[in-house]
Amino acid sequence: MPEETAVSLEQNVRRLLKLLDAVDIDGISAMLTDDAQSVDEITRGWTRGRAAIDAYMEQLKDTISDVQSQMTDAQQTIWGDVGLVTFALNQTYTMHGQQHNISAPTSILFRRQGNDWKIALIHTVPIAEQG
Repeated sequence: MPEETAVSLEQNVRRLLKLLDAVDIDGISAMLTDDAQSVDEITRGWTRGRAAIDAYMEQLKDTISDVQSQMTDAQQTIWGDVGLVTFALNQTYTMHGQQHNISAPTSILFRRQGNDWKIALIHTVPIAEQG
């Protein structure tokens, strides 16, 4: 059973990335705990709670397009009712007409709620390129 659960966490991350690419706010929201938190390269700060994350995503909906996300180097760990998937996120998107390319170490923390795994934390902040 733990092996099946571990596989499902990575599958959940793949599903999340597909929803992000489609800018499917309702789909993303359904994957979150009520007290979920997130940080990314656009906000450069914490967004706390599902309602705040939904509002943030709603703002982005009209300014972001052509999102393409790829997960590499994924690793997952489960501790009882908590699971973690760490990976490298490679993503391109267009925002306000300008294309952006990021590569970001990413952590997604899951918490089991009943038979489902819900996302409690999305932490994805690109490391600045050396130059």
